[in-house]
Amino acid sequence: MLIVADENIPLLDAFFQGFGEIRRVPGRSIDRATVEQADVLLVRSVTNVSRALLEDSKVRFVGTCTIGTDHLDLDYFQQAGITWSSAPGCNARGVVDYVLGSLLTLAEIEGVTLTERTYGVVGAGEVGGRLVKVLKGLGWNVLVCDPPRQAVEGGDYVSLEQIVAQCDVISLHTPLTRNTEQPTWHLFDEQRLRQLKPGAWLINASRGPVVDNNALREVLLEREDLQAVLDVWEGEPSVDIALAELCVIATPHIAGYSLDGKQRGTAQIYQALCQFLGQPATVSLDDLLPAPWLAQVGLNASSDPAWALAMLCRGVYDPRRDDADFRRSLVVSGAEQRMAFDLLRKHYPERREIDGLKVRIEGDSPALRQIVTALGAQAV
Repeated sequence: MLIVADENIPLLDAFFQGFGEIRRVPGRSIDRATVEQADVLLVRSVTNVSRALLEDSKVRFVGTCTIGTDHLDLDYFQQAGITWSSAPGCNARGVVDYVLGSLLTLAEIEGVTLTERTYGVVGAGEVGGRLVKVLKGLGWNVLVCDPPRQAVEGGDYVSLEQIVAQCDVISLHTPLTRNTEQPTWHLFDEQRLRQLKPGAWLINASRGPVVDNNALREVLLEREDLQAVLDVWEGEPSVDIALAELCVIATPHIAGYSLDGKQRGTAQIYQALCQFLGQPATVSLDDLLPAPWLAQVGLNASSDPAWALAMLCRGVYDPRRDDADFRRSLVVSGAEQRMAFDLLRKHYPERREIDGLKVRIEGDSPALRQIVTALGAQAV
């Protein structure tokens, strides 16, 4: 069996060497010649897996080690009898950590208290749903918009118009869709961006085209009261440098790039391939993940809750370092900038997740216990 795989997928040998030959290829370089003789294709979001790529190839299984599937031609897969799998939720925790770190940075810059803001989460799937749980666990006021989910489940959802009108912070976690009843492409277009509340914060860690980047650049130039955090960009790996310079935090699509999340994505595709082949899954991610470098911290019951929240979040992940690295890469343009974008992702430093952190509280503090529980850290 020949497996063609994006070279940046972690733990390829550990999970897949038992199936046959693994041929590693840069994700953006995968073409018809590359996959012609492949039985299995393993990709990330940078590879567009379409009819044009796969037609007349031997590929019968496609796995993407990502949450999103907008880079997969699922209609063609069905026509061609190709089995596919994604990795839903694999990096959800990492994205939540990114949003929390961004909120802390914005609060410092603006001099505001996070507990006094109203939060709007657009998209309540694996990532958005987990973010909602954390924010509500902290006792913060959260509104949620997810029309497709509301149509199926009912529940306490609000309209996008309510989110825009009422929320001080809006965090986007939708898939990218175009030809649907409720497309998310340019969900935040110029009109909607201009309707944001005075002093609003907009965070996009979903897909770049969910926000009209040209419109956002113009609105930010006109309205200094607005703040934006962008991890995703229209036309990646090309980046609107002028827009990046206007953002409080700008990063190269790494919100979910925790070590745990990336390796979890590989593990999920491994399990799906085992199921496709009718073989038992004998490799476990638990045996492969290294111990976190920050394993346990201690808090005193007298610790200030706001300080404790910032310390726990930033002790595990602080997006300001990624922002600084990204801005240094933007001194070049064109092909050099696109290459720098991919290199930052390829050589991304090890980063872990908050729910792997053990926290010991000396004494009794309901407020600190609430924070630890909401973050998903392990109280010991």
